[in-house]
Amino acid sequence: MLNGFKDFILRGNVVSMAIGLAVGSAFTAVVTGFSKAFITPLIGLATGSVGDFSEAKFTIGKTDFPYGLAIAAAIAFVITAAVLYFLIVVPMTKIQEKFAKEEAKDPKSEKRDCPRCFTEIPAIASRCAHCTSEVEPIAAVAGLEKIPAAR
Repeated sequence: MLNGFKDFILRGNVVSMAIGLAVGSAFTAVVTGFSKAFITPLIGLATGSVGDFSEAKFTIGKTDFPYGLAIAAAIAFVITAAVLYFLIVVPMTKIQEKFAKEEAKDPKSEKRDCPRCFTEIPAIASRCAHCTSEVEPIAAVAGLEKIPAAR
């Protein structure tokens, strides 16, 4: 039982995920700190609030509604999402596209309609499986110069 747990923990993707969560948590703390230290005070100055915008609130009755906290959290989220997208997702997508191997097309996966019964048949077929009429195979799809005779 402990051997299975050890194998699970030492598996590469579990360790990578744990590292990613730790780095993501630290990154979120940095972005939140940056947002609280620079962005929300600048918004406070621009909107006429004194000092930190995250402390902006309104009161109904005896209840305070700190809407500045919600806006500060939304700003931190947008900054985090933008940085992750532009610095991680976009470059990784370009790298994956660059190194992606093109899969060879399977000639049997290409389909066309039978000209007589209009059912879907493989493009390289020389006879329709439904109406049994002979059809001309499409050699360009198969990438073949000569289609072998049907048996």
